[in-house]
Amino acid sequence: MRNFKLLLLVIIAALASCSKSGKEEAKQPEIDTIPVLVSQIQKDSRLYTAECHIHKIVTQNDVKKINGSFLNKKFSVDLPFSSRQVAIPMDATVKAYVDMGKVTEENIHRNGKKIQIVLPDPQLVVTSTKIDHKDMSSYVALLRSKYTDKELTAIERQGREAMMADIPQLRIIEQSRASAARIIIPMCTALGYEEKNVTVTFRKQEYTLDEIKQMTQHEGR
Repeated sequence: MRNFKLLLLVIIAALASCSKSGKEEAKQPEIDTIPVLVSQIQKDSRLYTAECHIHKIVTQNDVKKINGSFLNKKFSVDLPFSSRQVAIPMDATVKAYVDMGKVTEENIHRNGKKIQIVLPDPQLVVTSTKIDHKDMSSYVALLRSKYTDKELTAIERQGREAMMADIPQLRIIEQSRASAARIIIPMCTALGYEEKNVTVTFRKQEYTLDEIKQMTQHEGR
């Protein structure tokens, strides 16, 4: 009987110890994963997420005209042998990146098991612009002079502007966002978040052409 009482006391003590340990574990504060996540994201300060190539043939038609009026009617007549045309093939490479170094704790919002990361606007870089002088063609009529270097430079500048106008149709910004999300989500799941509870968004969904120009840098001209 004495041994039985001793065994019972040992069992009660063990159960009490487990219960106390369980309560202490329950009372432990939840680990704040946001600073860790920010540190992981900021490691890729300039994360290139998309790239596209643009090919465009820039053309210009230039015809001398005579403008005037006769019997109160205006007229415009092309001068014979006064037309000239030029076609300039141009290529450009555009890359998109997200500046992860700008992500702070203010860009991360946690609500229970759900987490939302708001990333900075994608940035665009025109890494190269190439003019194919070999395949450039022109026609100059008898009464006209050839295009000067200054005129060709102005036409090439118009070509670059036309390429910029094509960027919204290339969907490079959308591709950049999707690629950034595919990189951020595994960082979150590695910290214990379920993929279905992770949302990656951006400050803005659509951009005007002027905003795209402001987001674009030119390198390697």
